[in-house]
Amino acid sequence: MATLMIQGTTSDAGKSTVVAGLCRVLKRRGFRVAPFKPQNMALNSAVTEDGGEIGRSTALQAQAAGVAPHSDMNPVLLKPESDRGAQVILRGKVYGHMGALDYHAFKQTAQESVMAAWHALQRRYDVIIAEGAGSPAEINLRKGDIANMGFAEAADCPVLLVGDIDRGGVFAQLVGTLELLSKSEQARTRGFIVNRFRGDIGLLNPGLEWLTQRTGKPVFGTLPYLQGLLLDAEDSVGLAHKNTQTAALKVIVPALPRISNHTDFDPLRLHPQIALTFVGPEQPIPPADVIILPGSKSTASDLAWLKRQGWDNAIQRHLRYGGKVLGICGGFQMLGEWVDDPDGLEGQPGKVAGLGLLSLTTRMVPGKQLRNVSGVLVGETATVTGYEIHNGISEGSALSRPLFDINGRPEGSVSDDGQIIGTYLHGLFDHPEACHGLLKQLGLTDGEQSDYQAHRERELDRLADMLEAHVDIEAVLALLPSESR
Repeated sequence: MATLMIQGTTSDAGKSTVVAGLCRVLKRRGFRVAPFKPQNMALNSAVTEDGGEIGRSTALQAQAAGVAPHSDMNPVLLKPESDRGAQVILRGKVYGHMGALDYHAFKQTAQESVMAAWHALQRRYDVIIAEGAGSPAEINLRKGDIANMGFAEAADCPVLLVGDIDRGGVFAQLVGTLELLSKSEQARTRGFIVNRFRGDIGLLNPGLEWLTQRTGKPVFGTLPYLQGLLLDAEDSVGLAHKNTQTAALKVIVPALPRISNHTDFDPLRLHPQIALTFVGPEQPIPPADVIILPGSKSTASDLAWLKRQGWDNAIQRHLRYGGKVLGICGGFQMLGEWVDDPDGLEGQPGKVAGLGLLSLTTRMVPGKQLRNVSGVLVGETATVTGYEIHNGISEGSALSRPLFDINGRPEGSVSDDGQIIGTYLHGLFDHPEACHGLLKQLGLTDGEQSDYQAHRERELDRLADMLEAHVDIEAVLALLPSESR
């Protein structure tokens, strides 16, 4: 069974990037390779070729492998709606809404979906690179685990453990994690990868030698800190931004409690003429040229949060001074007059007032909209590609001035004065033509053209080059059955 699993000592240890890099390395060597994440908890997601929904980072790994993303690659996706509950996606489709304790009891059913999806991928690919979630040593979560060693034991696959040295304490991370595993789990952990190392490797080598002597397991590689790496994040919001004093366009985004698909803004973070800043809770709202309201997993509750933070007044003031506002997905719904969720699909049932900036109302209805789309920017020849992931149907006169033409279907809205724009499309800045045209509408009249898809490909190649140089790939391949090599 040609499956290798990458697990980490902590969240954000580098599992996702190592899997993406290995997928690109194996693709280069002629393997039919697929990523696999048994269980993911994330609000950044993507639409698959079979019309399902998976984590965004897994979709990026599929791109690294040169294959279309499929719902089998991430059979369990948990989308948090509160600190204690989440929407459960099984093999790409909404299964229901569960509290943490209810989901814990549901894990046996979830594992059946995990194994069915894994077997389906085995029939189509030579090698599967699986990714764990968080840490395999979370004692309170080990019973019924399907995300880490629970899957590895069921699939009988070898595991490599990744530790992040940039945070400090990497030897304690690796040894401590190994000590908390069962004997069989320790045996299937074949070795380690140290991630994000800065400095002279000669100073680290004594520690690596001690680690091998202490555990009896080799270090397969030490990855240097890759400066400037920007790839689709699994869930965390990167707060770094350029100097706002030198930027041609200043953009601010409220970091909503349930912000979703904030990877929409990666092309803007990369753009040389834009300074993009996420504004967190209780932070002052700075002046800007553009305010973007992002997607949300819980539109009504995040709308209430916006109002408590004073964003409604700040947006009104921003518009009076000639600023632009863009709403994406849940942010688009917030721009309207009402958001009605009679069945409580995203939280408490009820109807709440929107920001009243566009003449439209939204009603949450069962049946999530999931589709990849392409079209053109209205009034331009600029091509747009993107995807829709949302509950709710919006209606109103504002839709008579659409932003996009999606194969003859009007989509989104632009106010009469052009200051307020809304759309359900995620990924709207990924295509260079659409990015250029949209930024022109938002006020960047002399903008450079930026191609984020080409950037993704360059970053994936850079990541693979690093793994080729700093990981013993032949030793990694030797962990797989000989017939798959």
